[in-house]
Amino acid sequence: MARGIFITFEGIEGCGKSTQVERLRSYLVESGREVVVTREPGGCLIGEKVRDILLNPENRGMTALTELLLYEASRAQHVADVIRPALDEGKTVISDRFYDASTAYQGHARGIGADKVEELNLFATAGLRPDLTIVLDLPASEGLRRLGRDLDRIESEALDFHEKVRKGYIEIARSDPARVKVVDSSGTIETTAAEIRRIVDRFLPPRRRG
Repeated sequence: MARGIFITFEGIEGCGKSTQVERLRSYLVESGREVVVTREPGGCLIGEKVRDILLNPENRGMTALTELLLYEASRAQHVADVIRPALDEGKTVISDRFYDASTAYQGHARGIGADKVEELNLFATAGLRPDLTIVLDLPASEGLRRLGRDLDRIESEALDFHEKVRKGYIEIARSDPARVKVVDSSGTIETTAAEIRRIVDRFLPPRRRG
């Protein structure tokens, strides 16, 4: 059985990832694919428990290194429990965030360094990389405006932090243009979804379409 396809969605807070993940899932299922949707942090029992720690606003004293290592621990379990088994079964896996988030958030915005984070990313995933990554791009101020209230620990960071995250994602896309595609998500949901479908259709092997 051929290995499945691994697609990840990335972007700043409020960029519309969850909505577009669901749009793409529906599109691929209609085309006859078996699709698994998951998320980070979380995606599995242990990962969801780590997610609660990471996003709890009460944990504002968490250091950048602690934050990074918790994300990587959650990711290691997520890959072992969900992502790799699904790919081995030939399924298409769509993840709302994966290791590029650590590069953008902890590597760039927290100042740990992209190269150091990349080493930990590959260690945690045992070398697993996404086949295609879609970065939904939006001004940080607009993303925060869309969030509303009841923000988690990461969402409630200052605007300057989120602007650094956005710049981090742009740098990731520039360094790996074959894998990482940037999509403007400032327009309508359908306009964004149509652009994502165009990218995915061009990426997927012809023998697996329809």
